[in-house]
Amino acid sequence: MGLLMMLGLIVIYAIGPQRAHVLNTLTGADLGSNFFFIKQVVSLTAALAAFAFFAYLPFKWVDKYAWHILLAAFGTCLLLAVADFANLGIAQESLGATRWLNLGPISFQPSEALKFGVLVYLASFLGRRVKAGEINDASASLVPVAVIAAISVLFVIFLQKDMGTGLALTAIILGMLYVGGIKLKTMGVIVGGLVLAMVMLILIAPHRMDRVATYLSGDSTSVDDPGGYHITHAKIAIGSGGLLGVGIGNSVQATGYLPEAINDSVFAIMGETFGFVGLVVIIVLFTALLIRLLKVMGWLPDPRMRLMVAGVFAWLGSHIVLNIAAMIGLAPLTGITLPLLSYGGTSMVFIAAALGLAFQVSGYTDHRIGNKEAGNADSNSRRRVRRSRYAGSRGTARA
Repeated sequence: MGLLMMLGLIVIYAIGPQRAHVLNTLTGADLGSNFFFIKQVVSLTAALAAFAFFAYLPFKWVDKYAWHILLAAFGTCLLLAVADFANLGIAQESLGATRWLNLGPISFQPSEALKFGVLVYLASFLGRRVKAGEINDASASLVPVAVIAAISVLFVIFLQKDMGTGLALTAIILGMLYVGGIKLKTMGVIVGGLVLAMVMLILIAPHRMDRVATYLSGDSTSVDDPGGYHITHAKIAIGSGGLLGVGIGNSVQATGYLPEAINDSVFAIMGETFGFVGLVVIIVLFTALLIRLLKVMGWLPDPRMRLMVAGVFAWLGSHIVLNIAAMIGLAPLTGITLPLLSYGGTSMVFIAAALGLAFQVSGYTDHRIGNKEAGNADSNSRRRVRRSRYAGSRGTARA
């Protein structure tokens, strides 16, 4: 996590002056050359503080107040919706969507808080259902989860017009249900229903249809189409990097050609800067982090903690896959950040907080649980508990 954060900070330092110059030219603003770097340092500091807070806050406190955290997240989303409807100044509209709250000097994205709220509440709720053997009970487990998912989708996809965040939320919920031990037949029905719902959501939104059409056009897409222009220049950036990249501070696409170069398109800029080798290193770092989360999850005896880490894994994994796939043309553009690397504070703070929770519960790992349960585990429990390759005589260890 630290390596990825520092790498992102280096890139923001390199391309921040170019981004500031572009905005100064287009809007007449007077942003200093280090404006974005300074803001990213502030965001990074806040993220590390959030990581430390949740790394040492007792898990029982998080578990106890999980419902309150979810309600607070819903509250921020409701405030944004009301502010947008009433045309209040605190609701910030950009590119036809309202996703940010401006609270004085602080800009806040409620959808990121919602992901965190859903994560902690479902870990607590489903963990108790797993202990009671009710994970497959419709009234006790599946219906409440469906209600929470429906409210989240209403806020994020319908009101905030953010399909990317909706997909990430869906990944978190599905990942936790799967690890919790839901029947595969039931999971298949849920996934089928979600696919049908996603198709309908695309069909009723012209801008989503345009993105899908751009994706299906492949390399023959027209640069006159905004989505086509975006993906074309993302590919140019990655291709221009070659094997070793053009070097820090030499990016051409960051000078105004590639949209959102400092945010959603930072992977393409890194490809131009560090080349193919640099992108492989970045993917290896992400993979190592995800594998570590899986190992921690496999060693946790408490289902609430196990589901918490599963949700963090799904959160990070969905962002990584969706962002990188969009930048190289393997998926439609979704406008989703690359964790720990993209410019912006809200996403980094809440992802760091989630990783802080995973770090904390890693202190409760038991490397013997695979040996204890492997003998009589059914197919569902084997999804949740893996045999540790490092099991030893000590019962618990900081992972």
